[in-house]
Amino acid sequence: MQDDTHDDADAFLEHRRLLFGTAYRMLGTVTDAEDILQDTWLKWHEVDHDSVQHPKSYLVRTVTNLSLNRLTSARAVRENYVGPWLPEPLLTVPNAAEESEMADTVSTAMLVLLETLTPVERAVFVLREVFGFSHNEIAGFLDRPEATIRQISHRARSHVQSRRPRFDSDSAEREEITRKFLAAAHGGDVNALMELLAPDVTLWNDGGGKVTAARRPLFGPDHVARWLLGVMAKPSSAGAHLEAAVINDELGLLVVLGDYRGGAITYEIVDGRVQRIWFQVNPEKLTGLQRSESEQ
Repeated sequence: MQDDTHDDADAFLEHRRLLFGTAYRMLGTVTDAEDILQDTWLKWHEVDHDSVQHPKSYLVRTVTNLSLNRLTSARAVRENYVGPWLPEPLLTVPNAAEESEMADTVSTAMLVLLETLTPVERAVFVLREVFGFSHNEIAGFLDRPEATIRQISHRARSHVQSRRPRFDSDSAEREEITRKFLAAAHGGDVNALMELLAPDVTLWNDGGGKVTAARRPLFGPDHVARWLLGVMAKPSSAGAHLEAAVINDELGLLVVLGDYRGGAITYEIVDGRVQRIWFQVNPEKLTGLQRSESEQ
């Protein structure tokens, strides 16, 4: 019996990164993804393993359907969310073997974009476009005809492709813009900060009604720059500073207060300027900043 339990754990742990990645991309929250993994482990622990021919498929199917159920109920809650709803940021340690294959699939921009898909479209897109499962495999996971899955996949992929930015910056450009962003913010230099922002820059700020935050998107370089510097100058921000960090597989900024990571700024760069900014400060959605993806 002890050996069986060890084998059970081995199968689950072998695919844990895949399972967490699936749940996180489907739900956009670290806490929900962790809950799904816990529920998946319980189901895996209870099932008769002699009846499971393909543990990986069983586990992915379980995670997918549990995530679908959670996402369907969560969408109703998000309709009444205070201010913009943003995904939970996650400190990541990119895996070199996966970097080219999975680049951009966990960025804040992608997670925000995935929110515009239906739950089933999101599940199919994640399984097909991110993790490379076949239409036939996904049909088995979701108990739907393969032809239906192909239609859903095509629709979801077209939706995402039509809304993705024309192109983003390379790593060197992002590092340079991040360095200048840090210098401007710490120096309170509104003009230097404005020079980094695109004419149509938009900022979304998620406080979830838990902390003070902008409840509507902010538009334009002057408005966005002055608002950001104003936040850093508030008495409640005393002692806080910004640090560069890899957040959702892209270089971004952490708001650090002592040993606590109290917020995340991620951004999309187009034509050499910051076009979209996502500022997450909801304390209930900062779990993923306190540890890295490899610790999930």
